[in-house]
Amino acid sequence: MSRSRNALMSLTLLMLASLAAAQDSKYPGVGRAATPKEVAKWDIDVRPDFKGLPAGSGSVARGQEVWESKCAQCHGVFGESNEVFSPLIGGTTAKDIQTGRVANLSRSDYPGRTTLMKVPTVSTLWDYINRAMPWTNPKTLSTEEVYAVTAFMLNLADIVPENYVLSDKNMAEVQARMPNRNGMSTQHAMWPGKEFGGVAKPDTANKICMQDCRPEPKVASLLPDFARNAHGNLAEQTRIVGPQRGADTSRPETKAGTLPSVATAAPATVAKQDNNGAKAVVASLGKYNCTACHGMDKKIVGPGFTEIAKKHAGKVDYLAGKIKLGGVGVWGQIPMPAQALPEAEARKIAEWISKGAGK
Repeated sequence: MSRSRNALMSLTLLMLASLAAAQDSKYPGVGRAATPKEVAKWDIDVRPDFKGLPAGSGSVARGQEVWESKCAQCHGVFGESNEVFSPLIGGTTAKDIQTGRVANLSRSDYPGRTTLMKVPTVSTLWDYINRAMPWTNPKTLSTEEVYAVTAFMLNLADIVPENYVLSDKNMAEVQARMPNRNGMSTQHAMWPGKEFGGVAKPDTANKICMQDCRPEPKVASLLPDFARNAHGNLAEQTRIVGPQRGADTSRPETKAGTLPSVATAAPATVAKQDNNGAKAVVASLGKYNCTACHGMDKKIVGPGFTEIAKKHAGKVDYLAGKIKLGGVGVWGQIPMPAQALPEAEARKIAEWISKGAGK
């Protein structure tokens, strides 16, 4: 009898607790409130006043190691590359660090603008690296690696010395040396209030107009016949970003805006590797991060494996050497760093590529 009474009381208390939770919920019957741990995984932004910055540190020397292994492929050894992304370093001077305003930003004849010329706060730099880099595998850098990479970039711009250790304790000191710290203002209405000195009114006073609207224009494009193939076949010119691919300009345009199919070159005739061997090599490509820069059949940062196979069919020794030593200039000016993988693994990958890079 007492067991039944205890069970009934437990059930009653559970129902009351559920009812109370439902009444306290802002949206009854829709999901549940996120736990503090769940919120913490998303709440990773770092503000200009350094709120949200996690405890940690990283040296310039450690940052150089991380940079050469995970960053240089896209940004260049010194952050100067302009092939995959815009340059990060350059255009700032010692005087800019003193004044807090980058003089080259006001020059119409200056060839380009780097990240360190524009960004006013070091917290923005740290926050972006933390949430978005490396671009092929974002949010995989540890807190210490983010501090170190940020320190290395600041050293490349002569903002901190080469023996510097950046941390959450001294970031405010570094902020006082940012070249463009005075070049941007927070005195506007785009901040969510007055916490950064913003104004408490909209930055525009426009009124919504939904009458007498002009019809939406239809935008189209075409290539005149005389210019269609003036710069080579667009279909053969690989584009690094975006879903658009060039039309086959070696052939006339078809009706209704459809594009003729692009003929693909026949693959080189080489001995094929068995499926089990190919699967083992593909696993190794992921293990040693080769696929961060090379797609199977398309370019990412470096050329696709099938493209390499067509160019270097049968060249096992050459390919193994390139994998181990790295290099630059064969497929462009983005450097491929030396790879620290066993000789046997490098040769296994080289043999796979030399036989056509099949799956």
